[in-house]
Amino acid sequence: MSKPTVAILGLGIMGSGMANRLLSADFPLAVYNRNREKCVPVASAGAFIADSPREAASRSRITLSMVADDAASRDVWLGEEGALNGAPAGSVLIESSTLSGGWIQELAAKAVERGCQFLDAPVTGTKPHAASGELVFLVGGSAEALDAARPVFSVLGRDVVHLGPVGSGSLMKLVNNFVCGVQAASFAEAVSMVDAGGLDRAKAVSILTGGAPGSGIVKRVAERIAANDFTPNFALRWMAKDLAYALRDASIKGISLQTAAAALAMFEQAIAEGHGDEDFSAVSKSSKRLPHL
Repeated sequence: MSKPTVAILGLGIMGSGMANRLLSADFPLAVYNRNREKCVPVASAGAFIADSPREAASRSRITLSMVADDAASRDVWLGEEGALNGAPAGSVLIESSTLSGGWIQELAAKAVERGCQFLDAPVTGTKPHAASGELVFLVGGSAEALDAARPVFSVLGRDVVHLGPVGSGSLMKLVNNFVCGVQAASFAEAVSMVDAGGLDRAKAVSILTGGAPGSGIVKRVAERIAANDFTPNFALRWMAKDLAYALRDASIKGISLQTAAAALAMFEQAIAEGHGDEDFSAVSKSSKRLPHL
């Protein structure tokens, strides 16, 4: 069977890796990015550079968006030149960005009005996982739409988890990321306490990473601190955005995420200190300390 035509909207750290994976698997691909220069590398590999999201979607049976936040998602989907205005009836529209639940529901309704199928399918994984096709897709939507999208997901990821109706994938992603953010923030505080107490940092960190607290996130942050390398695989400001979305969505459901609120305060302090474009592990560089009592 011929491979479906695909559009990728957004060629940031994740979108560019996804685009290259599809090209390597010989998928016909159209791409759109607000900064056209980011399209040049994939164009040389055979992608068509669209002048607008509408043009990219009009050429494709499957359109996938991977952008920064709700505002960026609105920009690529809506309006005269938005992807929704070009998507053929019956095509599958996939939003893989980490977004708020309210916007996902609004976008899904607009896709139905257009006669399209819709999936919210954010991912776990960062830059290297996108480049190697090792992402995990957290999917909300119909089984029919998911089946139509599986040829694309199979190239981009190592697993697809169907969590339920539209909105389920996005909710799970916010839960996932707020737990990651809380772990990163708590480990940063732990290192501060270790240093302030005069402990040998290397020995203390080895105890933490080798014992019960040693989750994948804790180990990753520890490695970044030890190497003093905060080159972004996932920018700190995007973790702050995800924590804020999680807090908002939880509040709508009548839930208070107190640990997420504390972590967000630390990430916002780090942004204020100029670390927003570094890897989220740079929350460890924040100078914020508890006041002396």
